[in-house]
Amino acid sequence: MNTADSARTESWEPGGEVIADLNALRERHDEVHEPVVSADGRRVAVVVRLEEDDEVYGVWADGKLWDEEYEKAWNLVFTADGRLVALVRQDDEWTVGVDGELWEERFEFLWNLELSGDGRAIGVQAKLDDAYTLAVDGRVWERSFVSCRGFCLSHDGQHAAAAVQVEKLSEGDIFKFAEGLWSIAHDGIPWEARFLGVYSPTISADGAEVAAEVRVDISEYTVARGAQRWPKAFGMVWSPTFRPGTGKLVVPVRLGGEWTLAEEGEPLWSGRYVQLWHQRCSPDGGRIAAVVAPGFGRWTLAVDDRPWKFTASDMVDPPVFSADGSRVAAVIKDRGRWSVAADGKPWPAAFDMVWEAMFTPDGRSVLARVERDGVRTLAVDGRPWTEGFDQLWEPTFSPDGSLVLVRGIQGGRVVRRVVTLDELTRGG
Repeated sequence: MNTADSARTESWEPGGEVIADLNALRERHDEVHEPVVSADGRRVAVVVRLEEDDEVYGVWADGKLWDEEYEKAWNLVFTADGRLVALVRQDDEWTVGVDGELWEERFEFLWNLELSGDGRAIGVQAKLDDAYTLAVDGRVWERSFVSCRGFCLSHDGQHAAAAVQVEKLSEGDIFKFAEGLWSIAHDGIPWEARFLGVYSPTISADGAEVAAEVRVDISEYTVARGAQRWPKAFGMVWSPTFRPGTGKLVVPVRLGGEWTLAEEGEPLWSGRYVQLWHQRCSPDGGRIAAVVAPGFGRWTLAVDDRPWKFTASDMVDPPVFSADGSRVAAVIKDRGRWSVAADGKPWPAAFDMVWEAMFTPDGRSVLARVERDGVRTLAVDGRPWTEGFDQLWEPTFSPDGSLVLVRGIQGGRVVRRVVTLDELTRGG
């Protein structure tokens, strides 16, 4: 749950209101895309086709269209401060629109729009002059690269990093390939170190440091931090995580055909697993949970190297900690049915789909969006609310945790409702 989203919600009076009628919009336009809703539930936006026989699109927001028309418009998202962002194409050139105002810079292509951790900075990967780079809030890196992939932003969006190919490779030049062509660009400046491959760059909260998975040989991988690789290599590694409080790197590594969790290049956990990934730290960094496979085809969570007894046949989502770090939960899929497990115990109820488990602010209950027989609702500790929706976005808690902001679609109308947590808990 994003606390910035919670603080930004202006009204917490229980009640409901219709924010937009999509039925009326569909009567005026033959093509209406998936809508998006701001975190406070008061703004709605959607891409619509303006001309039936031509590829002409507009962005409809808050009851009116943006002034400009586009050949393409997609990837709509609201920032934490309520601005509407979209990737748009005009005259075969791409740029970013923010509440209808376009960035000055134009690009051959844009993709992978991301917001910073505080939800305010806008980053996007770009193709410009037949090369690849990054743009943040309209500022383009001075240097471009042969290729650019997997970028990340610091929490405040003031720093960025991406995996980049720094040199072209002639066809069949296996020697140049073996020397390494990939590196990390930190704020547009590439590391001097090069590797056979670079994956999953991760930036520290203050943006000062960057770490990534790196391939150092045909079948050897390790982690590089600020261009310095760990001395020890492994059969495989997954994405690194900066541990809150210490800043140390915790990384899943493969040792002798089995997986464990390492910290700063040395095994942190004694347990060995068929698979281990998606590690998450508690807010203070004191605890670590990860998705593990204790046996082939069985999934669960390990918390501080202690795997849950419960296992799922299909999958387990990344773990979620309560605010105080004392509890852990995750969405699970077992035998084709979705549910949530908390502290090793699955909900008794199962659903056709479940999204994003989250703890209430006091950590006592777990809330999730669920779907059964095509109807979506919220469930608290496995008990579904009686109110049904056609579409449902992530809920938000009030600052004191007693109220929940619900944003959804009912009968083609976008609705905003504030309900008490007690009402959800009672199931209606």
